Amino acid sequence: MRKSTKSKTSAVETPAASEKTKVAASTPVISPRVAAAAAAAVAPAPEVKKPVVPQAPKPAAPQAVTKIRAQIDIGFGNELFIRGNAAGLSWDKGIQMNCVNNDLWTFTLVGMSAPVAFKFLVNDLTWSAGEDYVAQPGDDFEIAPTF
Repeated sequence: MRKSTKSKTSAVETPAASEKTKVAASTPVISPRVAAAAAAAVAPAPEVKKPVVPQAPKPAAPQAVTKIRAQIDIGFGNELFIRGNAAGLSWDKGIQMNCVNNDLWTFTLVGMSAPVAFKFLVNDLTWSAGEDYVAQPGDDFEIAPTF
């Protein structure tokens, strides 16, 4: 049998040389200029956001209730209407009032925040006499209109 002519010492590295090779292979070489540019390009840490906690809805503010009553007997079979400039009212078409008894009619406005001008009409045709009536939010207004 013939032995190999290659030297066994050339195939085995010394421990010191092996460590230098490993360090050199795993550590990249970076110039100071590249290192400074990389440090400047690093983004700041992301801002930590607090979790959003749902809040209970605020209670609604009490709404002003304005009561309007008309004390008048307009005859059997007739209806009393109201027109005005508040939410739900119009000067063009009236809303029928609630007949409580033969000479008392009622209407309620909810959520007013400003004064309301209004007028009564018999059968939504005949206007009450005189100037417009004005009620403030929260009023309990009773009138004896004339026609």
